[in-house]
Amino acid sequence: MHTFSADVERTVRTLAQLCIDRLASSAPLDRPRTPDELEKDAGQTVTADGIGADEAVRLWRDVLGPACLSVDHPRYLSFIPSAPTKAAAGFDMLVGATSAYAGSWLEGSGAVYVENQALRWLADLAGLPREAGGAFVQGGTIGNLSALVAARESARHRRGRPQGRWAVAITGETHSSVVHALTIVMDVDVVEVPGDERGRLTGDALRATVDALPADVRDGIFAVVATAGSTNLGIVDDIAGCADVAREHGWWLHVDAAYGGGGLAAPSVAPLFAGIEHADSLIVDPHKWLFAPFDSCALIYRDPVQARAAHTQHAGYLDPVNVEGEWNPSDFAIQLTRRARGLPFWFSLAVNGTDAYTAALERTLDVTRAGAQLIRDRAHVRLLVEPDLSVLVFERVGWDAQDYAHWSSRLLDEQSGFVTPTKHRGEVCTRFAVVNPLTDVADLESLIDSMV
Repeated sequence: MHTFSADVERTVRTLAQLCIDRLASSAPLDRPRTPDELEKDAGQTVTADGIGADEAVRLWRDVLGPACLSVDHPRYLSFIPSAPTKAAAGFDMLVGATSAYAGSWLEGSGAVYVENQALRWLADLAGLPREAGGAFVQGGTIGNLSALVAARESARHRRGRPQGRWAVAITGETHSSVVHALTIVMDVDVVEVPGDERGRLTGDALRATVDALPADVRDGIFAVVATAGSTNLGIVDDIAGCADVAREHGWWLHVDAAYGGGGLAAPSVAPLFAGIEHADSLIVDPHKWLFAPFDSCALIYRDPVQARAAHTQHAGYLDPVNVEGEWNPSDFAIQLTRRARGLPFWFSLAVNGTDAYTAALERTLDVTRAGAQLIRDRAHVRLLVEPDLSVLVFERVGWDAQDYAHWSSRLLDEQSGFVTPTKHRGEVCTRFAVVNPLTDVADLESLIDSMV
């Protein structure tokens, strides 16, 4: 099973060719299938004797793979898609084949070295100091949780325990993973600050909300979370205003830029992120708007020493890796085991150069702006939020939830696109999330006109 026999070589070459064929072709959209359909066509695949490589490959190629939507399709516009470069996706194959462990410098110094260069590029875009750093983790959920655990540990060290319960200030557009991490995982209260007319968390609203709190609740606040590109609306909070209030109170400022952080490399929208240079921590997901494959979140701290104090794990068998002066990515997040998640992103940056990234980002922004104008020009649709970044939120005039559901299903049945309903201010609508440079204005126009 572990030897490289002739049969294994044939199987590996078959898999490699499937990867090459996929990268060389246009992404199929594909569609989900029901459990009954998959049971009929795939059946039981895990057996005592094995089904053999040829049959397992056939099942994936012909049955299981086509039952998975391709998030890199130009008309996959739901949620926040992913559009990895060919270089990034190709290198991800090599990362899997090398079995590199990248939790410690001792075991993965080469991988960690270049991952840190990719992190440094992001930290420089955000204006963070030279000592800033962190690690690549699984995704934004783990990144946000790890940063907030470090924030609370820092507050405990500086202030001791609060009069009441620990709390974090957020707003209604803060990502659901942050609320879950705080209330369920960390058992921390949330102080929800009303957003402005666009749903943004502003410094003025944050100050007014906090000033009106009872003293014991106010005393428990240890962090504020600002969002740089909300998942649903693509809106960037008033980071500078939030930073001012956080500094006045001695709070940790965390910026969730999981989706929007790519915009830091786009001159046309970079000014929206003013104040991010004051962040104590931030996250950016390269698998969202920076053209890396799933799953990769860049978690960066202003002062990594504080993060290391919160996250370094101690055990006798870990003594060889806990060496002063070495950079162990597992010291900066709740995870210990980690693959080299940042390598595909680094490889693509190294191959293509950062200027190519800027050009690709600006292309998605140009398409988004043109799409907004298409919506303004059509009588049957109405733009609900002026776009900050690359998300368009709009309604089909006169439709209800069932109409949106039928339209979404029809698009997928016809393999025309994948667009799902969402809500804005309690009303059902829909949205495009444009993160793929291969998505063009004609794609958006076709989908908009399909609503007539």
